[in-house]
Amino acid sequence: MSSNENQAYKEFLKPEIMLKLYAQGAFPMADEKTGEINWYLPDKRAIIPLDKYNFPRSLKKKLAQSEFHYKMDNDFLAIVKNCANREPTWISNELIEAYLRLNKLGFVHTVETYLKNKLVGGLYGIAIHGAFFGESMFSKVSQASKAALIKLIEHLNLNNFVLLDVQFMTPHLKMFGAIEISFDEYQKLLSKSLTTDSTF
Repeated sequence: MSSNENQAYKEFLKPEIMLKLYAQGAFPMADEKTGEINWYLPDKRAIIPLDKYNFPRSLKKKLAQSEFHYKMDNDFLAIVKNCANREPTWISNELIEAYLRLNKLGFVHTVETYLKNKLVGGLYGIAIHGAFFGESMFSKVSQASKAALIKLIEHLNLNNFVLLDVQFMTPHLKMFGAIEISFDEYQKLLSKSLTTDSTF
């Protein structure tokens, strides 16, 4: 990579540039082999409709019996490092540093699941006005990440968020009512969310 290419590459990880790209519907991922970070705009986007999400009955029963407790924005670095601790991973050290900069500006948020005062699961994402861009989650014990996702959905609804973007569909997300929409539909929802006066 030339010095000019390297400089342009780093420009895309500056907080103000990252926020602009997120606000356009793009999201970053690092190549698992090279570490090169690219921004993506898929033709279809997975979202969890905040007004039509599903709270699985089995999970509801499990959480009622669990000793989980939750915190928000308590330990971002621990959350993102646990999310990155898998093979392969798209969360490179360079991306972690970029997210740390956004976190210090108040745009990156976490939901953390604890058991007996130990961090056992959680998730993180970027919040801009009424949009929450979910990035990754992890679990060290059964149901811990799912519990964090339910807490996130409840929190977003409480604070009048419009959009919960989960990027790609997975069986894990589908059980919560995730759906795929076209990029045109996504853009309309994103535009509405960015004009909503919501705070995390």
